[in-house]
Amino acid sequence: MTPPAATTDAAPAAAGAASPGTGDAPVLVESTIRHRADFLRAASAKRQGTAGFLLQARARGDGSDAVRVGFTCSRKVGNAVARNRARRRLRALARAVLPALAQPGWDYVLVGRPGATADRPFADLLADLDGALRQVHRTRG
Repeated sequence: MTPPAATTDAAPAAAGAASPGTGDAPVLVESTIRHRADFLRAASAKRQGTAGFLLQARARGDGSDAVRVGFTCSRKVGNAVARNRARRRLRALARAVLPALAQPGWDYVLVGRPGATADRPFADLLADLDGALRQVHRTRG
């Protein structure tokens, strides 16, 4: 009897993922925000509301180019099933849009909205996140 083939849990490097901060190259989202203090710091920074969710964003200023993202849905969104569905949709949005539009060294928090995040067409949510990120990173002056 032969042993099963060795498998690895390491994911292959993302195709086209260049180093952060090199113009139009995609940025790798490195981690998920998990600590309450980080959520509170993001809540006190820039906000951009959309029909499907609220985006909170802040430049960390810690010298790291890592991009972090967090997701939250209050009980106003619905029961546990509805909140989890809304968070899954927000995670899918982040995977689709953030690599292209995120800025190195920023934290982003996507907050689900009652009756909107879980029910809004996904294409509209994509457009919402694209517009919200462009608005947050717009230079004023």
